[in-house]
Amino acid sequence: MSTSLSPTPSEAFELLLAGNRRFTAGAPEHPNQDAARRTETAPAQRPFAVLFGCSDSRLAAEIIFDRGIGDLFVVRTAGHVAGAEVLGSIEYGVSVLDCPLVVVLGHDTCGAVAATRAALTDGVGATGYVRDVIERVTPSVLAARAAGLTEEDDIIAEHIRHTVDLLLDRSRVLADQVAQGRAAVVGLSYRLADGSAQVVTTRGLAHEVPA
Repeated sequence: MSTSLSPTPSEAFELLLAGNRRFTAGAPEHPNQDAARRTETAPAQRPFAVLFGCSDSRLAAEIIFDRGIGDLFVVRTAGHVAGAEVLGSIEYGVSVLDCPLVVVLGHDTCGAVAATRAALTDGVGATGYVRDVIERVTPSVLAARAAGLTEEDDIIAEHIRHTVDLLLDRSRVLADQVAQGRAAVVGLSYRLADGSAQVVTTRGLAHEVPA
Protein backbone atom coordinates (compact mmCIF):
# COMPACT_ATOMS: atom_id res chain seq x y z
CA MET A 1 0.00 0.00 0.00
CA SER A 2 1.07 3.59 -0.52
CA THR A 3 2.27 5.45 2.57
CA SER A 4 0.46 8.55 1.23
CA LEU A 5 -2.87 6.99 2.25
CA SER A 6 -2.35 7.75 5.96
CA PRO A 7 -2.05 4.16 7.22
CA THR A 8 -3.54 3.08 10.51
CA PRO A 9 -1.10 2.17 13.29
CA SER A 10 -1.48 -1.52 12.44
CA GLU A 11 -0.97 -0.91 8.73
CA ALA A 12 2.11 1.22 9.42
CA PHE A 13 3.52 -1.54 11.60
CA GLU A 14 2.95 -4.12 8.87
CA LEU A 15 4.72 -1.87 6.36
CA LEU A 16 7.71 -1.78 8.68
CA LEU A 17 7.72 -5.52 9.36
CA ALA A 18 7.32 -6.33 5.66
CA GLY A 19 10.39 -4.25 4.89
CA ASN A 20 12.40 -6.03 7.57
CA ARG A 21 11.32 -9.40 6.19
CA ARG A 22 12.61 -8.37 2.75
CA PHE A 23 15.87 -7.22 4.29
CA THR A 24 16.47 -10.43 6.24
CA ALA A 25 15.61 -12.51 3.18
CA GLY A 26 18.19 -10.66 1.13
CA ALA A 27 15.53 -9.36 -1.27
CA PRO A 28 15.19 -5.62 -0.58
CA GLU A 29 13.08 -3.54 -2.96
CA HIS A 30 14.67 -0.18 -2.05
CA PRO A 31 11.34 1.67 -2.35
CA ASN A 32 11.10 5.46 -2.55
CA GLN A 33 14.80 5.97 -3.23
CA ASP A 34 14.71 7.50 -6.71
CA ALA A 35 14.71 11.02 -8.13
CA ALA A 36 10.92 11.04 -8.42
CA ARG A 37 10.54 10.38 -4.70
CA ARG A 38 13.10 13.09 -3.92
CA THR A 39 11.07 15.57 -5.94
CA GLU A 40 7.78 14.40 -4.44
CA THR A 41 8.93 14.89 -0.86
CA ALA A 42 10.82 18.16 -1.34
CA PRO A 43 7.83 20.40 -0.48
CA ALA A 44 6.80 18.45 2.64
CA GLN A 45 7.37 15.19 4.47
CA ARG A 46 4.75 12.64 5.46
CA PRO A 47 6.55 9.74 7.17
CA PHE A 48 4.46 6.80 8.33
CA ALA A 49 6.53 6.03 11.45
CA VAL A 50 8.77 7.62 14.04
CA LEU A 51 11.80 5.40 14.57
CA PHE A 52 13.52 6.03 17.92
CA GLY A 53 16.54 3.80 18.04
CA CYS A 54 20.01 3.27 19.36
CA SER A 55 22.75 5.21 17.56
CA ASP A 56 24.69 2.00 16.82
CA SER A 57 26.11 2.25 13.30
CA ARG A 58 24.67 -1.18 12.42
CA LEU A 59 21.06 -0.01 12.90
CA ALA A 60 20.56 2.16 9.81
CA ALA A 61 16.76 2.38 9.90
CA GLU A 62 15.97 2.85 6.20
CA ILE A 63 18.23 -0.09 5.33
CA ILE A 64 17.08 -2.68 7.87
CA PHE A 65 13.41 -1.86 7.23
CA ASP A 66 13.88 -1.47 3.45
CA ARG A 67 12.33 1.98 3.25
CA GLY A 68 13.26 5.20 1.47
CA ILE A 69 13.14 8.97 1.40
CA GLY A 70 10.34 10.45 3.49
CA ASP A 71 9.18 7.14 4.99
CA LEU A 72 10.67 7.32 8.49
CA PHE A 73 11.19 10.15 10.98
CA VAL A 74 14.34 8.94 12.72
CA VAL A 75 15.57 9.90 16.20
CA ARG A 76 18.65 8.11 17.57
CA THR A 77 20.69 8.24 20.77
CA ALA A 78 23.16 5.85 22.39
CA GLY A 79 21.17 3.18 24.20
CA HIS A 80 17.94 4.88 22.99
CA VAL A 81 18.00 7.07 26.11
CA ALA A 82 15.30 9.74 26.08
CA GLY A 83 15.68 13.33 27.24
CA ALA A 84 13.62 16.44 26.50
CA GLU A 85 14.98 16.80 22.96
CA VAL A 86 14.04 13.22 22.12
CA LEU A 87 10.55 13.60 23.57
CA GLY A 88 10.05 16.84 21.66
CA SER A 89 11.20 15.21 18.42
CA ILE A 90 8.86 12.25 18.89
CA GLU A 91 5.95 14.55 19.72
CA TYR A 92 6.72 16.53 16.56
CA GLY A 93 6.57 13.35 14.52
CA VAL A 94 3.26 12.30 16.04
CA SER A 95 1.41 15.60 16.43
CA VAL A 96 2.75 17.67 13.53
CA LEU A 97 3.65 15.03 10.95
CA ASP A 98 0.75 12.73 11.94
CA CYS A 99 2.86 9.59 12.20
CA PRO A 100 0.59 6.74 13.36
CA LEU A 101 3.44 4.63 14.72
CA VAL A 102 6.34 5.13 17.12
CA VAL A 103 8.97 2.40 17.26
CA VAL A 104 11.59 1.99 19.97
CA LEU A 105 14.44 0.00 18.44
CA GLY A 106 17.01 -1.69 20.64
CA HIS A 107 19.45 -4.44 19.73
CA ASP A 108 21.51 -7.30 21.09
CA THR A 109 25.03 -6.69 22.44
CA CYS A 110 24.10 -3.06 23.17
CA GLY A 111 27.18 -1.22 24.39
CA ALA A 112 25.20 1.19 26.55
CA VAL A 113 23.53 -1.67 28.41
CA ALA A 114 26.85 -3.52 28.77
CA ALA A 115 28.54 -0.40 30.16
CA THR A 116 25.71 0.11 32.63
CA ARG A 117 25.93 -3.48 33.84
CA ALA A 118 29.69 -3.10 34.29
CA ALA A 119 29.22 0.13 36.23
CA LEU A 120 26.70 -1.50 38.58
CA THR A 121 28.58 -4.77 39.00
CA ASP A 122 32.22 -3.75 38.99
CA GLY A 123 32.03 -0.04 39.70
CA VAL A 124 33.52 0.69 36.28
CA GLY A 125 32.50 4.26 35.64
CA ALA A 126 32.62 6.56 32.63
CA THR A 127 33.70 10.15 32.09
CA GLY A 128 31.99 13.10 30.50
CA TYR A 129 28.49 12.77 29.12
CA VAL A 130 28.83 9.02 28.62
CA ARG A 131 28.11 8.85 32.33
CA ASP A 132 24.76 10.52 31.68
CA VAL A 133 23.87 7.79 29.18
CA ILE A 134 24.74 5.12 31.77
CA GLU A 135 22.66 6.86 34.42
CA ARG A 136 19.64 6.87 32.08
CA VAL A 137 20.01 3.15 31.33
CA THR A 138 20.52 2.23 34.99
CA PRO A 139 16.78 2.07 35.95
CA SER A 140 16.20 -0.53 33.23
CA VAL A 141 19.09 -2.72 34.39
CA LEU A 142 18.01 -2.43 38.02
CA ALA A 143 14.44 -3.37 37.08
CA ALA A 144 15.76 -6.40 35.20
CA ARG A 145 17.78 -7.44 38.24
CA ALA A 146 14.76 -7.03 40.49
CA ALA A 147 12.82 -9.32 38.16
CA GLY A 148 15.57 -11.94 38.34
CA LEU A 149 16.64 -11.48 34.73
CA THR A 150 20.27 -12.38 34.05
CA GLU A 151 20.50 -13.15 30.33
CA GLU A 152 21.67 -10.31 28.11
CA ASP A 153 18.72 -10.56 25.71
CA ASP A 154 16.25 -10.42 28.60
CA ILE A 155 17.93 -7.35 30.08
CA ILE A 156 17.93 -5.59 26.72
CA ALA A 157 14.25 -6.44 26.27
CA GLU A 158 13.56 -4.92 29.69
CA HIS A 159 15.38 -1.75 28.64
CA ILE A 160 13.23 -1.56 25.50
CA ARG A 161 10.04 -2.02 27.55
CA HIS A 162 11.23 0.60 30.03
CA THR A 163 11.83 3.08 27.19
CA VAL A 164 8.35 2.48 25.75
CA ASP A 165 6.80 3.04 29.18
CA LEU A 166 8.92 6.15 29.75
CA LEU A 167 7.78 7.73 26.48
CA LEU A 168 4.12 7.17 27.34
CA ASP A 169 4.56 8.28 30.95
CA ARG A 170 6.42 11.49 30.12
CA SER A 171 4.67 12.56 26.92
CA ARG A 172 1.03 13.47 27.37
CA VAL A 173 0.86 14.21 23.64
CA LEU A 174 1.92 10.67 22.74
CA ALA A 175 -0.19 9.03 25.45
CA ASP A 176 -3.30 10.91 24.25
CA GLN A 177 -2.69 9.90 20.64
CA VAL A 178 -2.42 6.26 21.68
CA ALA A 179 -5.52 6.49 23.90
CA GLN A 180 -7.51 7.93 20.97
CA GLY A 181 -6.36 5.13 18.65
CA ARG A 182 -4.48 7.56 16.42
CA ALA A 183 -1.04 6.10 17.18
CA ALA A 184 0.67 3.04 18.59
CA VAL A 185 4.04 2.47 20.24
CA VAL A 186 6.04 -0.68 19.58
CA GLY A 187 9.28 -1.94 21.09
CA LEU A 188 11.52 -4.01 18.82
CA SER A 189 14.81 -5.78 19.43
CA TYR A 190 17.12 -6.06 16.43
CA ARG A 191 19.34 -9.11 15.98
CA LEU A 192 22.64 -8.01 14.50
CA ALA A 193 23.60 -11.40 13.06
CA ASP A 194 20.44 -12.20 11.11
CA GLY A 195 18.97 -8.72 10.68
CA SER A 196 15.57 -9.52 12.13
CA ALA A 197 13.52 -7.18 14.32
CA GLN A 198 11.72 -9.07 17.09
CA VAL A 199 8.64 -7.67 18.83
CA VAL A 200 9.19 -7.01 22.54
CA THR A 201 6.10 -5.00 23.46
CA THR A 202 3.22 -3.10 21.88
CA ARG A 203 0.93 -0.32 23.06
CA GLY A 204 -2.17 0.76 21.19
CA LEU A 205 -2.30 -1.73 18.33
CA ALA A 206 -5.78 -2.96 17.41
CA HIS A 207 -4.43 -6.50 17.38
CA GLU A 208 -1.67 -6.91 19.91
CA VAL A 209 1.40 -8.61 18.46
CA PRO A 210 2.90 -11.28 20.72
CA ALA A 211 6.57 -11.04 21.67
